[in-house]
Amino acid sequence: MEQDDAAPLVRDVLPVLAAELVRLLEEEGERELAICAHDLRIVADCGCGDDFCQSFRTEPHPPGTPFGPGHRNVPLLPDRGYLILDVVHGRIMFVEVLDRPELRPPLTAALTEALTAPVAVPVTASVDAALTGGDGAR
Repeated sequence: MEQDDAAPLVRDVLPVLAAELVRLLEEEGERELAICAHDLRIVADCGCGDDFCQSFRTEPHPPGTPFGPGHRNVPLLPDRGYLILDVVHGRIMFVEVLDRPELRPPLTAALTEALTAPVAVPVTASVDAALTGGDGAR
């Protein structure tokens, strides 16, 4: 499964949380996950709608379906709130964040911006379409 390079980086949207994830993972002896945490992207909101939830997906995965074999939870011990990671075969798939309401506005803004950003069309496709009238024949 490939990561969406257009999805915003956690470190850009929630820099304090990103640094906290790296620090807490290192403290738990999860060095490889700490390295991965630096490049996490926000792919989608949790979608539960609960006010106390600021959780998000970092990889595409159908909501409500189990992660399957290779899944494990990594509970972390933040100074406040709750942080629990869903990890599958060494990849952080989901970051469960509870009771951190200050994270909701930037998270929502980043996801809204990502959804409304224009989609880039490869230049060659645009030029070919302009030259051929869109049917591929010259």
